[in-house]
Amino acid sequence: MKLGQWLGFLCLTISLIILWQIRQILLLIFMAVVLATALNSLVQRFQRSGIKRSRAVLVTLSLMLLLSVLFVGLIVPPFVSQFLRLVQLLPPGIEQALNWVETLINRQPDWFSQLELPSATTLTQELQPLVRNLLQNFFALFSNSLTVLLQFLLVMVLTIMLLVNPLAYRDAFIILFPSFYRRRADLILQECEIALGNWFGGVLVSSLCVALLSGIGLWALQIQLVLAHALLAGLLNFIPNIGPTLSLVFPLVVALLDTPWKAIAVIVLYLIIQQFESYWITPTVMARQVSLLPAITLAAQIFFASFFGFLGLLLALPLTVVAKVWIQEALIKDILNPWRGSASHQLVESIEPHGSEVVVSPTTPSLPEAPAIDEINDPI
Repeated sequence: MKLGQWLGFLCLTISLIILWQIRQILLLIFMAVVLATALNSLVQRFQRSGIKRSRAVLVTLSLMLLLSVLFVGLIVPPFVSQFLRLVQLLPPGIEQALNWVETLINRQPDWFSQLELPSATTLTQELQPLVRNLLQNFFALFSNSLTVLLQFLLVMVLTIMLLVNPLAYRDAFIILFPSFYRRRADLILQECEIALGNWFGGVLVSSLCVALLSGIGLWALQIQLVLAHALLAGLLNFIPNIGPTLSLVFPLVVALLDTPWKAIAVIVLYLIIQQFESYWITPTVMARQVSLLPAITLAAQIFFASFFGFLGLLLALPLTVVAKVWIQEALIKDILNPWRGSASHQLVESIEPHGSEVVVSPTTPSLPEAPAIDEINDPI
């Protein structure tokens, strides 16, 4: 390799190291982009009704502020109160579950007694450190309240900046591409915007339905702390596969304090809700969403959670949606699809010796020249 190539490789390595060190900030910026994209669709609806963009942005932000104040004033105080009571009920609920298991073991048939199973005391001793670690990891996000508050404020400020002047940031991103590919990159960004908007709207409606159905079902079963359970079910529904399973733990533990049969009823209720959400709500409200295979969704959650922690798990699905759009448009459509067998055969034939060097004349069609960056005026 020549000196220039070594310098380029060194700069690329340093850039990757820097990006890895600031990966949490990049995830916060991506969260702001997702929120700005969702709010921008509302701003565009106001614009289509004849309102100027500056006023449309102001109306949208005012509406979001009003909804946030109502949510904080009406929902958050009872939710916090019930959530604190729920935390206090977790240890006796787990103990009740272990006692129920011990009762089942004592009523075992003769053939079952021949199996070597650990006693309830042993299970309690082994589960206590596990439960303690799970609770510590679950509340780790809330332990440093100042950091969480600063991250929230950073996301809100970035969202407002992106929403007020999206073209400047969009152009700054597009200019990083070669000039011949800037128009194509702008089209891919539009596809990402549509995919993120569809995902956000669909998952919001789906989460509201899950929270409502969970609240009605738990109220009918007379489970304590219905509001906390319903809101947790709706919020954790943003995390597919893992979220619904986590939302079952809290009402199940509380139900075990009453009777084991009520706990079984809670399990049946959540299974019915998840089946209803998976086979009716999601296909209905997400008909235009970017389709993702279940195995790819689960693998993406594990991948992003392993590298980026809880924030990566929370943003795993929108990150996967954006990655799929770029892979489908840039890699498959622009590179792999034109790379046909006949084209590659012609490419091999077009290689002719020229002195000591080799001249390659590709026959695959190239992308048209893009206009200047200031000619791109599509919104975010």
